[in-house]
Amino acid sequence: MVVPLFQRPYVWNEDNQWDPLWSDVIRVAERVLDPSSGNAPHFLGAVVLQQVPKNTGQMQERTIIDGQQRLTTLQLLLSALYCELLAAQATQPAMRIEPLIRNSEPFWSSPADQFKVWPTNRDRPAFNAIMGVKPPVQYDSIAYRSEKMVQAHHFFASKAREWLSADGSNALPARAAALETVVRDRLQMVVIDLAADENAQEIFETLNARGAPLSAADLIKNFVFQRLLETTANVEDAYQKYWKDFETGFWEKEISVGRLFHPRSAIFLNHWLISRTGKEVVAKEVFHQFKRFSDDAPVNMTDLLQQIYFASQVYRSFIDSASKLTGSIDRLTLFAYRTGVLESEVVKPLILCLLDPYEKPVPPAQLHKALEVLESWMVRRMLVRATTKGYNQVFAEMIAFVRASDRTTVGNDIEAYLAKQNIDRSYWPDDEEVQQELQNLQAYRRLRRARLRMVLEATEDYLRGWQDNKEALGQERVARGHLAIEHIMPRRWQTFWPLATGDRDEVRDARIHLLGNLTLLTSRLNSKVSNGPWLGNDGKRAALNKHDVLLLNRGIVKVSSGDWRDSWTDDQIKVRTGQLCRIILQIWPVPKGHRSGFASKGPRISKEVELSDLIASGALSPGASLFPKRKKHSARVAILLPDGRLEVEGTAFLRPTEAASFIVGKRTNGWSFFLVDQESKKSLRDLRREYIAGLAADAEYDEAEDDSDEDEDSVTDSV
Repeated sequence: MVVPLFQRPYVWNEDNQWDPLWSDVIRVAERVLDPSSGNAPHFLGAVVLQQVPKNTGQMQERTIIDGQQRLTTLQLLLSALYCELLAAQATQPAMRIEPLIRNSEPFWSSPADQFKVWPTNRDRPAFNAIMGVKPPVQYDSIAYRSEKMVQAHHFFASKAREWLSADGSNALPARAAALETVVRDRLQMVVIDLAADENAQEIFETLNARGAPLSAADLIKNFVFQRLLETTANVEDAYQKYWKDFETGFWEKEISVGRLFHPRSAIFLNHWLISRTGKEVVAKEVFHQFKRFSDDAPVNMTDLLQQIYFASQVYRSFIDSASKLTGSIDRLTLFAYRTGVLESEVVKPLILCLLDPYEKPVPPAQLHKALEVLESWMVRRMLVRATTKGYNQVFAEMIAFVRASDRTTVGNDIEAYLAKQNIDRSYWPDDEEVQQELQNLQAYRRLRRARLRMVLEATEDYLRGWQDNKEALGQERVARGHLAIEHIMPRRWQTFWPLATGDRDEVRDARIHLLGNLTLLTSRLNSKVSNGPWLGNDGKRAALNKHDVLLLNRGIVKVSSGDWRDSWTDDQIKVRTGQLCRIILQIWPVPKGHRSGFASKGPRISKEVELSDLIASGALSPGASLFPKRKKHSARVAILLPDGRLEVEGTAFLRPTEAASFIVGKRTNGWSFFLVDQESKKSLRDLRREYIAGLAADAEYDEAEDDSDEDEDSVTDSV
């Protein structure tokens, strides 16, 4: 299968394609290991091939019209599995995979004929380097190791090695056989095989035309009411009572899950299935899994429809409660708000499980305990920026645990369950790790604004007396979601806030974003006051004093010790950071003596978002024009090349900053400099933020956000 030279280079990446594909493979492999889970395959979509005339007896050849990224990735996956199976001494499964990645040598007429897929010329050196290497693979010595094809091979090999060894050496043969079964037999795709004289372009355009696919809710509705029509049930009555509500604006609203949008009704049905089965159900499998569940359910379709309806009312109430931003609220409403700020959809199936009206009620004290524990686990992981990859499976496993537990002790049981977690995707960060992270974390840059505000709100509540599961006497919680975050020592500190002897500008620039230099205000200060001196009638201390309705500010401007009233220094930022950290540990506690063992895992590795990542996600298209924001450079337009480089006046640049610096004549942040749309003024930086915000693993991605009042020439290319 040959990729034509005119097609774009390989652009798939870990976040958008490799990791989701691997998750799908593992999900099906787990089904192979557990036959009771069914044997449904995973569908990979459609590819279009066109026959190339060959004489009888020659190796047959196809041109890839549509699907080159997918087919190339599958070859890299299969090759990586082959190498890892050999390394694990699973020889037979490896030998069964080998014919899928290598053609028989007697049919080679050139070295390239050994491969099942031959990519476009831009990618051939890297593809040949990684696919042609003999196992075991030493990735550090592979040529072109910075290319995405080599990185993909390394990614799949690492994931395969980890999964194969997860249950020890005794389980390895069964896991190896399961993995091999999946990649050979359980990955399916539609193949449209055109004759040499057929119009390939017409087929391609037809397949890629946009339609209006049915959602999971549409398919389930048709299935349910078709089944009801086969019975004596009053179908019209069932529709009016239990389904009509799903066709209102609340349920038909399109909700983002990752970078995809689905009707809220479809997302609810997904979550409801997870809450009932304790198994991960991905969006594309909701309808299939619902049919399977309904066939096995011990109730008739009318009763099942009624159960779905009552669960939907619990679900809607939970969502509505998250938007209550003022006044007295209960613990469930506060949990809904805070997990909403964390943008965590995965918690909702567990809430459905805990509040299931068809199960024995959870005692209020145990429900309160469960919410406290879950919130601590989620917030602490957010603060240390632990991975959110695998959260779907983590919560599915937690639901299975809850359903097998005594509901009268469910809060205590969840606490014990989470305290025992010892792997990266599910461990509960201990006090040492959180403290270690927060002491030096540039919170204003590294945490999303809403999440940072939520942490400061919780700190204010604590100071008001909302401590140790007790209500504050005579005070309600602080208003949520709209207070302004303010730097005490300003970002533009150079005029009125001199450095101590021996200190450096870059150290101060980092320190001002620490948690201890941040507070909440009821309204924003104007820039003159915000960036002014500490003392004086128009100074920063006087301005903060006007907002002393918040105890966070009283603690800064009215302390009786440390002489903070007369100055605000770098040392005081460090001290207050420690104070706030200790409060945070009290707000979101862990069990006494809990140790996760992750505190010394080393510095966090940052990743760089490249333009090729935005191409892979569909946010940008090759050939797009990028326009300078400044009018004096407006004529010097950059063109996006298929491999993610930018071409300006005949010269190609690897990164936006290099292209922008070439245009301006000095170091310039290209992400801020280039607009993707002149009318809306949307910049590459905006597009990058949308991309990062949509990642399933957002906690692993740190964006050093550009501040609106900072010089747009500052350089911020990596996250």
